[in-house]
Amino acid sequence: MRTVRSWFRDTTGGLPRAFWYLWTGTLINRLGSFVLVFLAIYLTRERGFSASQAGLVIGLWGVGGAVGTTVGGTLTDRWGRRPTLLTAHLGAATMMLALGLARPLWAVALGALLLGTFAEAARPAFGAMMIDVVPEKDRLRAFSLNYWAINLGFACAAVLAGFAAQAGYLLLFVVDAATTLVTALIIFARVKETRSAVAGPTVKHAAPAGALRTILTDRVFLGFVTLNLFAALVFLQHISMLPIAMGDSGLSPATYGSVIALNGVLIVVGQLFVPRLIKGRSRSHVLALAALVMGVGFGLTAFAGAAWFYGLTVLVWTVGEMLNSPSNSTLIAELSPAALRGRYQGVFSLSWQLAGATAPILGGLVREHAGNTTLWLGCALVGGVVAVAHLVSGPARERRAAQLRTPATPARPVTVTRTPAPEAAEAAATAPAEPVRAAP
Repeated sequence: MRTVRSWFRDTTGGLPRAFWYLWTGTLINRLGSFVLVFLAIYLTRERGFSASQAGLVIGLWGVGGAVGTTVGGTLTDRWGRRPTLLTAHLGAATMMLALGLARPLWAVALGALLLGTFAEAARPAFGAMMIDVVPEKDRLRAFSLNYWAINLGFACAAVLAGFAAQAGYLLLFVVDAATTLVTALIIFARVKETRSAVAGPTVKHAAPAGALRTILTDRVFLGFVTLNLFAALVFLQHISMLPIAMGDSGLSPATYGSVIALNGVLIVVGQLFVPRLIKGRSRSHVLALAALVMGVGFGLTAFAGAAWFYGLTVLVWTVGEMLNSPSNSTLIAELSPAALRGRYQGVFSLSWQLAGATAPILGGLVREHAGNTTLWLGCALVGGVVAVAHLVSGPARERRAAQLRTPATPARPVTVTRTPAPEAAEAAATAPAEPVRAAP
């Protein structure tokens, strides 16, 4: 018992109060994250859309998310973390209800586009705020705890949404909107603006000079973003094509909810132990293993036909997800200059949104024209390629991270010396990434 208490204290102790308010908002928001989990089933079964039309709607959600993360990243640096978060959450709650009430395909598509824009605009601000309030030595713990909250909420939401859908799909949209509003109220009431703590009053209303050029010429960072894009194309099939595949196997929406909830349950049980497991190990090796395991898990779906087999595939790719998340988050934090936290976070989130826009469309097209087996075995192949790429590109990423941890030794002119002096002095602090489920 003493060992358990010591482990719990080491895992949760010493984190700032502002982090715990953000953590609480994350948990509440994810407890009501009903819509995206069941959107594919809602569109095909309740609304009668084809798999391609459903993929298009979910893809437009991703397109909106791409716009949202780009705009949100800029507003996070210019306007501030707190107002960006509040605006995004309020807009998302409004559009959630609008999407639930929409009937024609064009209205549903437009609602998904706008909802994706508002919902994903919050990501860069949230990520930057997390890094602002958590010291560098505690970030691995903080990211793991936040990811744990995401999946605790997701596991509960997946099960509850399956039963709520039987009472009426509109209830999913109403509950999701309500929890989003509660999150906005928590941020408004308990979390202060954090940007001034890292930017300083002299740059409070100014954009860093050459910000876009800095990011676009940062080949190490963009290479990592590209690898995440391909991994996300595989991972997000669990939202779009997996529920359709399970439906074709004669399984109900409630069964899908229970199976996908295994993902959250496994993460809730094991995620807090992952930081100790991977501490001191090569992040590139961990990321490569994560991509490989995730690819194998999705590849096994090609042979699934019963609920237990689908559950097994979910458990396999969840292990890869658990390994990927903390290494991803800490690496992005170390690759991002402090003055550009919002923008770097936005660009990294953009990879998830691009995947969110293209994964359901590509998945639907491959499934319709090449078959279910080709889709899932193709996911396994992509996972293997990403794993090899992580091994090859890892040393360059670690060298860049080491350079940015040493302000006195500029990394590359395009990433440090072209920023104003007050900002360059802060280049050691950097931004995180949340592979949330879409939002993940």
